Amino acid sequence: MFPYFKGQPTDYILRYTGGSLKSSGLGQAFFYWQYNTQVVAVPTQSQDASFVFNELTRDFQEVTLQGQITFRIKDAKLTAGLFNFTINPQKYEYLSEDHDKLGRRLTNLVQIETRAEVSQRTLQETLCDASQLSSAVAERLRAGSLLSNLGVELLSVDFLSVRATPEVGKALEAELREALLRKADEAIYARRGAAVDEEKRIKEKELASDKALEEQRKDYIALQGANALAEAENAARAREVAAEAEAKAAEMNLVIYKDVDHRKLLAYAIKEMSNANIGNLTFTTEMLASLLQAK
Repeated sequence: MFPYFKGQPTDYILRYTGGSLKSSGLGQAFFYWQYNTQVVAVPTQSQDASFVFNELTRDFQEVTLQGQITFRIKDAKLTAGLFNFTINPQKYEYLSEDHDKLGRRLTNLVQIETRAEVSQRTLQETLCDASQLSSAVAERLRAGSLLSNLGVELLSVDFLSVRATPEVGKALEAELREALLRKADEAIYARRGAAVDEEKRIKEKELASDKALEEQRKDYIALQGANALAEAENAARAREVAAEAEAKAAEMNLVIYKDVDHRKLLAYAIKEMSNANIGNLTFTTEMLASLLQAK
């Protein structure tokens, strides 16, 4: 009885009969004689291989690098000649562990190129430039011939974690923490300074407003004083004019008595006073004598 084999679409199948290659290709399907047939299945889909290793930086600091490499087998026949991908065609299971060796071989190559890159960088540069380090290692691998000799195409190299030793990590965390605290303090001081400056500007505006009000009040007081002075001067001048008018009127009233005999004037005054409401009126002898005495 001849069993039937059907390969996966992404596996490159090589069928050997009696030690000779009879057919090859992706997803091969065929009947075979199980006693003299060997089937090799080389996976051509993309594969991932994880890695973790320690390296020394240029300043002799140890770092732990963790990541993965993504690759695919480009030349299946070449790779099949270097690793044993023989399977049990009935169970579709590999008969050896060589299919895992390829991933380990590639991670070793990654470690070699990573060591060359990390040794040229300081600890801080290594910790801060994980993506740049990944690109540099990938370029070094593609530029070399080791991958092509294995029949492998590199898709990507990714460093998922780059860590310093716990002691150095704590020291860096402390330094970073202090730097962040300093920045926080600077922000607080800057905010306080801005508040003080704003309060100063407000006070300056208030003082300027008060000064303007006082200047206006000063002008108002000066105007009030000038008005009061002008009013007093005008009142005094009015009184002076009134007094002059009264004096002139009195003088005009007395002009008619200028040429009258003083005895007649005295007699006239006595007569006028007698008509007034006077309680007591005393005449001295001198007054009577002046009336009787001739001129």
